[in-house]
Amino acid sequence: MNQQLCIDIGNTLIKTALFDPNNQMQEKHTFGNEMELLKYMNNNSFKRIIISSVKGGENSLIACLQPELEVFIFGKNLTLPILNAYKTPETLGKDRLASAIGAFALFPNQNSLVIDAGTCVTYDFVSADGTYHGGAISPGMQMRFRALHDFTAKLPLLAPQGNADLIGKDTASCIRSGVVNGMKFEIEKTIEEYAANYPDLQVIVCGGDAHFFESIIKGVIFAFPDLVLFGLNHTLHHNAIS
Repeated sequence: MNQQLCIDIGNTLIKTALFDPNNQMQEKHTFGNEMELLKYMNNNSFKRIIISSVKGGENSLIACLQPELEVFIFGKNLTLPILNAYKTPETLGKDRLASAIGAFALFPNQNSLVIDAGTCVTYDFVSADGTYHGGAISPGMQMRFRALHDFTAKLPLLAPQGNADLIGKDTASCIRSGVVNGMKFEIEKTIEEYAANYPDLQVIVCGGDAHFFESIIKGVIFAFPDLVLFGLNHTLHHNAIS
């Protein structure tokens, strides 16, 4: 009953994580829709819940929950454990902000760069004083494969297959070299530029395609797939005791 549930509602999947009072993750689940999520929630007991949704509509979900639950919506009405210096906070993706919070919780008083390799590749920088500054957005792996197919007459639509040779020997291997190695070089150069400007930089990689790069990227990185959920829990804890 003292457990806290964190809910991350994305464009296609819903991810949840259950944390104990010591902020240790106990279990995590993935759901295909809100009906599956509600069934899970109504069959379990929680002390408090935090919901983050890229699609909005959190209030309709809350209306289906038990009224005694303490529920927080991740957004502008919550007190953040870091300073958000983004110039247009209303346009900032909630997952980017949550991952930045998670990075500072993992590595307080350190400069941190979060690289989320998902639909897009996002780079988010948190300085050692706990300020989120912003970063960059570029196309993700699937988006790059699809763009080559959709915007040309004859190039096939391919899927990633792990590491790619530097020199492609046919059209398929050339495409994979361009996409996979192109992303690898982009990520490595971005890390290099940040590290040159910010000493003792901690690099954290997350996202669905992170496994393609965490073992081949040069430099010291820390893979943390559940960074968004970890950041949501840190925010929940911060607001529950503030």
